[in-house]
Amino acid sequence: MRTYLLWSLLLPVLWLTLVSWRTAAIPEKLSDYGFFSGKLADQQPAAGVVPYVLNTPLFSDYAEKLRFVKLPAGQAVAYNDSAVLNFPVGTTLIKTFYFPNDFRDPAKGRRLMETRLLVHQPEGWKAFDYVWNDEQTDALLEVAGNTKTVRYVDGQGQTRQHAYSIPNLNQCKGCHNRNEVMTPIGPSVRQLNGELVYGGSGVNARENQLTHWQRSDMLTSLPALENCPKTPVWNKPETGSINDRARAWLDINCAHCHNPKGPAMTSGLNLSVSETDPTALGVLKTPVAAGRGSGGHPFDIVPGKPDESILIYRLNSTDPGEMMPELGRKTIQPESLELLRAWIKEMK
Repeated sequence: MRTYLLWSLLLPVLWLTLVSWRTAAIPEKLSDYGFFSGKLADQQPAAGVVPYVLNTPLFSDYAEKLRFVKLPAGQAVAYNDSAVLNFPVGTTLIKTFYFPNDFRDPAKGRRLMETRLLVHQPEGWKAFDYVWNDEQTDALLEVAGNTKTVRYVDGQGQTRQHAYSIPNLNQCKGCHNRNEVMTPIGPSVRQLNGELVYGGSGVNARENQLTHWQRSDMLTSLPALENCPKTPVWNKPETGSINDRARAWLDINCAHCHNPKGPAMTSGLNLSVSETDPTALGVLKTPVAAGRGSGGHPFDIVPGKPDESILIYRLNSTDPGEMMPELGRKTIQPESLELLRAWIKEMK
């Protein structure tokens, strides 16, 4: 009994010591990295830090994101059209989450919430999260996670307020692991195949990201752009069919878990954009262990009947025991549900 009590007292101390030791060499402030020049909140990339965007990004409770990549000096990434790019050791992927004060008018400012880093170290990818202070002067390393309240005016002029979750470092694995190995999710050729304004203004400042990366010696072996896959923009009908846009949304929001190598591999559900088997995609597929998350429905997707499909039920819930994705959101995105309902309705 005495030994048990001794260990019960020592274990928390040992855990805190281990956390302190693991984070001792990690910069405490985002500003320590030198990723940005000038005022940190302006997010102006320093030399060697390149902005990028995704055609269809992950939904994160309506947070907007600023994305940047910093490759090690003199190194590039090789083209591949089937998976996320294989970035060299020394790469850092930078993603800042923010909310405009008014989505209708960027001039009214924004509130930066957190900046997440994925750093490719010799032993693999490591995730670090920096939470912005109220003064918006810097972001501090956060290990344990947090929840903050956000308030803003949405695109329809409605004032919205809700909780915003900042993950702890262990939760990052819940989305980024493949066969227990952490990996990036977003920056693939198909997602980067789109235009971005690189400084200046006007039409001449716009350039395809893949072309820019090749011209900047960041990407090798790029074929002609017309031969490169391209993810449509999920909410822009002119970029793709309902099927293509729905599959793109599911690929970025769900397939990082629901694939044969992801954390949800045991579900048998594969929502990757490359999946061609209707059953693996969920069509008339019974869930493995959805519990009350099934909403009483027998199949993941019922062709022609979105409201009898478990997929719609779980995306339309904020109950922690039912909702999907399990991490990264506190709210429902009606716009994507409208697209997915239309996708299921047109299924034969």
